[in-house]
Amino acid sequence: MSSETTPSAYSRKHPFSAPVRANRSLCGPGSEKETRHIELSLAGSGLRYDVGDALGVFASNDPALVDEIIARLRLDPGEPVINADKQTVPLRHALVHQCVITHPDRKFLALVVERGFADPELPSLLDPARKADLDRYLYGREVIDFLHPEFRVEAAEFVATLRKLQPRLYSIASSLRAHPDEVHLTVASVRYTSHGRDRKGVCSTYLNERAPEGSAVPVFVHVAKAFRPPEDPARDMIMVGPGTGVAPFRAFLEERAAIGATGRNWLFFGEQRAAANFFYRDEFERALASGVLTRLDTAFSRDQAHKIYVQHRLLEQAAAVWDWIAGGAEFFVCGDANRMAKDVDEALLRIVAEQGGMDAGGAAAYVETMRKEKRYKRDVY
Repeated sequence: MSSETTPSAYSRKHPFSAPVRANRSLCGPGSEKETRHIELSLAGSGLRYDVGDALGVFASNDPALVDEIIARLRLDPGEPVINADKQTVPLRHALVHQCVITHPDRKFLALVVERGFADPELPSLLDPARKADLDRYLYGREVIDFLHPEFRVEAAEFVATLRKLQPRLYSIASSLRAHPDEVHLTVASVRYTSHGRDRKGVCSTYLNERAPEGSAVPVFVHVAKAFRPPEDPARDMIMVGPGTGVAPFRAFLEERAAIGATGRNWLFFGEQRAAANFFYRDEFERALASGVLTRLDTAFSRDQAHKIYVQHRLLEQAAAVWDWIAGGAEFFVCGDANRMAKDVDEALLRIVAEQGGMDAGGAAAYVETMRKEKRYKRDVY
């Protein structure tokens, strides 16, 4: 079942149009956000993957935003332009499928400054030495925010200032052994409001809103050799996957069940509310009942007055976590890199120090050894 040994005609340069078999909500009533389970067919593609791999998805931009940009610039949507691949295509096609229209490129910003329609502070922010300041300024701003009603540009010149739209990678949430010729994803819609406008994540809302059952999504397999379940099926593993970070661990559990692995499996899952955001609850409860999942600890941050997160559950179970780790268990983390992964790392260091009877330096050295021995693996983003 390895993606490394099974050749396919499809790749990043030549993606496969995968039919959408299912696109369903994972959230219950009252959820404050949208997360969906998406199933794609790989039948006939020759594509194979290992659990732990990612799926590359070529998204398209929100057509409504594209139309607003074209209207703002008073351009003809059918006007021919040359895209980044040196192909001649209609303007609207280029903006929907091939250009980045959310994060403004320096070329575009320089054009805005040149035409005299920039904020007074923008010219100085384009100094390469002020990259950090420019990044802060651009946070929550998109191309549309710089299109003054009097700003005019030829279609070809406009497209030439935009970067090429790149694929997004999503942790695969399925095992081929459990779902032959299928690949599953767990996708949370990115939505927020900034500078008076509602914003949407390009790929997350493409998948969740504009990839209904029966449509097709351009995809390829991205191999991630460093994030694999234990090679030894008898080895225990601890998985920490809040939110959509649970995706690869659903795949790990399916794989371990399919091969009859005897190692114990412990999952820490966190979200906002149990009633609305307990993704794959039925599946995990069945895994518990069957013995595939040995332990399941959950942290629902908004089900009580004080916030509880996965790192708190780890610390609550410090003695048992240390017992598993000292016995050779592999420790996995998937999800948010900025906060969660750092908090979990700190919790792991504290558990090793306190339960293992080490000082801070000793605990850090122990955890570093876990990394080197590939017993501490992270897939964070």
